[in-house]
Amino acid sequence: MKNKKLRVGGTPLGGTPLGGTPLGGIPQGVVYSTNPDFSFDFGDIEESKTLPAQQQNLKIWLDRKGGNKIVSKIEGFIGTDEDLQSLRKKLQNLCGSGGTAKDNEIMLQGDHREKILTFLVKEGYKAKKAGG
Repeated sequence: MKNKKLRVGGTPLGGTPLGGTPLGGIPQGVVYSTNPDFSFDFGDIEESKTLPAQQQNLKIWLDRKGGNKIVSKIEGFIGTDEDLQSLRKKLQNLCGSGGTAKDNEIMLQGDHREKILTFLVKEGYKAKKAGG
């Protein structure tokens, strides 16, 4: 019993299994209120807007994942997840390869830095190769 952590509902001290916020989006640490008129103030949370292509400073990296797997990584995208996924889809079609987009970066399987760079510059993005 020495090193056991208190678990509530299968997670340490109440949170959600994936680390999200319980109680319908109310941040962890907020005490439950019995007031029926209670409304939690989330502050000034605003949705991120996508910057125009001319203001985006994208960097194209070559990275190795899991040993010999090479991926082309595009970092520095500022905008909504929908716009990131749209750009990922265009780049996947251009390169003819698979990939993913999350955390404001796009990863495409294989070394496609030249194709990506010419496409992004043609689309009006400020892009350059980075990392050698």
